[in-house]
Amino acid sequence: VFCFSDPRTDPWPLVHSPLPVTLLFAFYLFVVAVGPFYMRKRKLLKLRGLLIVYNLAMMTLSSYMFYEFLVTSVLGNYSYLCQPVDYSRSELGMRMARVCWWFFFSKVIELLDTVFFILRKKQEQVTFLHVYHHGTMLFNWWSGVKYVPGGQAFFIGMLNSFVHIFMYGYYALASLGPQMHRYLWWKRYLTIMQLCQFVAIAAHSSYNLFTECPFPDGFNTAVFLYILSLIALFLRFYYQTYTRGKQ
Repeated sequence: VFCFSDPRTDPWPLVHSPLPVTLLFAFYLFVVAVGPFYMRKRKLLKLRGLLIVYNLAMMTLSSYMFYEFLVTSVLGNYSYLCQPVDYSRSELGMRMARVCWWFFFSKVIELLDTVFFILRKKQEQVTFLHVYHHGTMLFNWWSGVKYVPGGQAFFIGMLNSFVHIFMYGYYALASLGPQMHRYLWWKRYLTIMQLCQFVAIAAHSSYNLFTECPFPDGFNTAVFLYILSLIALFLRFYYQTYTRGKQ
């Protein structure tokens, strides 16, 4: 069962209507489709300074969100097994709703990852997995912030923010130049960390499908099915990159 939109978050930027994120996603797909053709006869852009600033900024934002998710859940004595959404305007309820909105907005900002790949002519990085993950997270968290900003959803945001601290740290080091490549041996372990995150989220969301918990089953079902698709895609990526690639 899906619930009504949350009146606390409904007036916040990009939340009230699905139209803004739908138009944004349509423009994103347009850039993915047309961008490589536009860049084909143009010189690639290095964007080194911009990438360093962007990745450090995203690393900082991820750290802030992880801190907010963790501290708010601890102060609110959140359950990792069953946590309904606090729809009140209490200080903790509003704090959790705000960090959920920031997490959603971070997914809007992260669309720039793809733009930077295209401008640098790294089209091989713009895979189905990359576009699918960026696009679907945008809609997933739009619906999360509109209907269930808090509750069980905090666990997903907290884990993902934690992983993204390391991910954008990796990108920040990589953007410093080829001399940093010897310090980036841990890319494989970053992928393993991402997979562990997905398994934890799958277990977390599926548990409530078999227990009585006042959090919408529709959301837990959607999260579980979506996470299964990410596990399959990331396992395929892991095999192609680290197993078959090594052979």
